[in-house]
Amino acid sequence: MAKIAAIGPKEAVLAFKALGLEVVPVATPSEAARAVHELAESGAAVIFITEREAGQIEETISRYKTSPTPAIIPIPGAEGALGLGMAAVRKNVEKAVGADILFDERER
Repeated sequence: MAKIAAIGPKEAVLAFKALGLEVVPVATPSEAARAVHELAESGAAVIFITEREAGQIEETISRYKTSPTPAIIPIPGAEGALGLGMAAVRKNVEKAVGADILFDERER
């Protein structure tokens, strides 16, 4: 079975352990970057990472964007959604279609 993991502050990711995910609590951007690399090298198929941490290690995450695995998915943290995940969807749709067809100017 493919490994699925969650990276972020302890209070934001601990509940994922009950679902059978590997949980990697981190406190700094360097810990988050190291966790992404280690999970990728160990064969993780999906890595959930809190938006705040994902925003702090964009360069690390971009290294894996062209690889089929791991899929690195930003999730809201304890402070709520920051919009990073939706911004990535918007950017990918705009790149594929050539225009932002998901949202009008009022929703930005």
